[in-house]
Amino acid sequence: MLLITLVMLPAVAQQQFTLEDLNFGGTNYRKMIPKNRSLTWWGDQLVRLSSDTCWTVNTATGKEKVLFTRDKLNVGAGLVADSLKVNSLNMAYFPYPGKPLVLLSNMNERMLINFKTRKVEWSQSSNAYAQASEWNKQSRAEAYVENDNLYVIDATGNKRQVTSDGSRDMVYGQSVHRNEFGIDGGLFWNPQGTRLAFYRMDQSMVTDYPLITVPELDDSAHVIATPAPEKYPMAGQTSHLVWVGVLDMATGDTVYLKAGDPTDRYFSNISWNPDGNIVYMMEGNRDQNVVDLVAYDAVTGNRIKTHYHEAHPKYVEPQHPITFLPWDKEKFLLWSEKDGYNHLYLYDTAGKQVKQLTSGKWVVMELLGFDTEKQAVIISANADNPIQQNLYRVDVATGKMTRIDEGGKGWHSGRLSDSGRWLVDYYQEPDVPRNIAIVDTRANKQMRYFTAPDPWEGYTVPEYRCGTIKAADNSTDLYYRMVMPVDFDPTKKYPTVVYVYGGPHAHNVDARWHWGSRSWETYMAQRGYLLFILDNRGSENRGRDFEQATFRHLGQVEMQDQMRGVDFLRTLNYVDTARLGVHGWSFGGFMTITLMTNYPDVFKVGVAGGPVIDWKWYEVMYGERYMDTPQTNPEGYAQNSLIHKAKDLKGRLQIIIGLNDPTVVPQHAYSFLKACIAAGTQPDFYVYPGQGHNMMGHQSVHLHERITRYFDDYLK
Repeated sequence: MLLITLVMLPAVAQQQFTLEDLNFGGTNYRKMIPKNRSLTWWGDQLVRLSSDTCWTVNTATGKEKVLFTRDKLNVGAGLVADSLKVNSLNMAYFPYPGKPLVLLSNMNERMLINFKTRKVEWSQSSNAYAQASEWNKQSRAEAYVENDNLYVIDATGNKRQVTSDGSRDMVYGQSVHRNEFGIDGGLFWNPQGTRLAFYRMDQSMVTDYPLITVPELDDSAHVIATPAPEKYPMAGQTSHLVWVGVLDMATGDTVYLKAGDPTDRYFSNISWNPDGNIVYMMEGNRDQNVVDLVAYDAVTGNRIKTHYHEAHPKYVEPQHPITFLPWDKEKFLLWSEKDGYNHLYLYDTAGKQVKQLTSGKWVVMELLGFDTEKQAVIISANADNPIQQNLYRVDVATGKMTRIDEGGKGWHSGRLSDSGRWLVDYYQEPDVPRNIAIVDTRANKQMRYFTAPDPWEGYTVPEYRCGTIKAADNSTDLYYRMVMPVDFDPTKKYPTVVYVYGGPHAHNVDARWHWGSRSWETYMAQRGYLLFILDNRGSENRGRDFEQATFRHLGQVEMQDQMRGVDFLRTLNYVDTARLGVHGWSFGGFMTITLMTNYPDVFKVGVAGGPVIDWKWYEVMYGERYMDTPQTNPEGYAQNSLIHKAKDLKGRLQIIIGLNDPTVVPQHAYSFLKACIAAGTQPDFYVYPGQGHNMMGHQSVHLHERITRYFDDYLK
């Protein structure tokens, strides 16, 4: 068993944390997170941004020089009226290498301002309240959605309404398939900005889930709660239909890709070829076990050919569009888990695999960009350690891979310059709040640019530990984190809370500051609790088989692994196993109740937030990927449904939801409560009116105080 300990110096007469310090909604939270530097690239020139000043940063020395200030820019450009002035430079964007132009916006306009002459060289009406928008730097055209319809405005200000039937039922230019498959928007310009691909979704046939909005306390005009229904396709039910349209900016004509009947099909990962006349799209079946990469003619909408086909007995889950090589418009990179791990493959436009570019028992996490001149790709991956993220340069011709980040430990995120020569390396290590280095990707040289001070200096800080145990299969390593009680004494016994998520596309333990610990864990450690967090099989970044171990039986393998964690806790003399609690949110809420009801004599107290109770009430795309449909997998759905487990509840359980949760709809919690009433068991229940799946703003402080009090009342 691997054990890594991060020991903090003993605190004497130091300050105590409050939730206002530690929670993201707290009044003092911003002072308690590691300081950062906001950086962007102007070609290969690094620029630091703040609200009122932009500086150039020398990539060799880190020295800074004022590029321009907000006040001088506003005055020089004549933007002195409140309605015209630029209020912040934090979102400054430098779209054209070599040209002294910065893109800035106020509430009325987006502007390209020459920061040398301090003149507005171009402007366009901005759509600050659009439902969705996308601007193209080449054509300077914008596509946006307003009142559910799609509009475009060209560089000269000519506005065109593209659709007229937009509504809740007919959705244009926005995310579809409930944001699965890597989808986070619905507008896709070609590189030239002359054609726009966009989603059209008909969800008129999808059942409305009856959410409501409760009037604000000071709203005298509204007395009765108002309906706020959510289109919610549950597993096994009728889902929506999706098409992809292509608008030609020159003619105003729209064609729809001739992809055939969209019933029970998923269209995702839309991209363009470099010439801007071919659209590529991943097409999957409803079972999500087959996916094709298909090319379409953007002028006619006709299908050209299928470039790639992948199938798997469980599921195939495309998350990334293809990316063409900047130096060869006939070749592109494709992501796939077909060898068991998420890697990059080089394909040509004839559909032939040229080579597997990356390989190994690790996963590529992000494609940051290219060094075009030297023909290399820059990626982030966990090749050095499963709980690290490092930055690498991969030579496309040879496949040689070189780590290029600073230090080699920790969790690194990168931002690449336009040429790919330079990289900003933001990173944390378990004992490093944040460092920023500037990297020469070709010479593999790093220069420390910024070192954040410890924002917790002077406070009572617990000890954080990280290690591994074996999964229930007796062979797979699982990583855990422990947060020890403040002033830890190994001769004492401590109440222990297992914090759990456990679901796909997430992890809890990594090599960030304090091993990725959530600040609430520190708050609980300060109050005398030990916290234990384990990433079970089914969580991310460990390969296809690791994640797919839970297929068709969500909650079962995860529960077995979490109980191996409990077995490990039982070997620790300082863990009071008679005072064992569990807490989680969403999938973690499901796991909390699963553990409480399957092991009622192990877990004394639990707090389940936004819990899934029965997977047949969860959405089609996510639910059917991991469980298939209730019709094809009735045994699996019956096995992990918590409705029939309500009778087994023995300890104290608090369920917390947002009244307006559109993700795990309130029916889950209500149905479990109904089952508990029938069974005579007694959970506690708390609702946040007006809140969704997570509590936002200062209500999060209230939430975590409630969670803490529950453990204080019944576990401590």
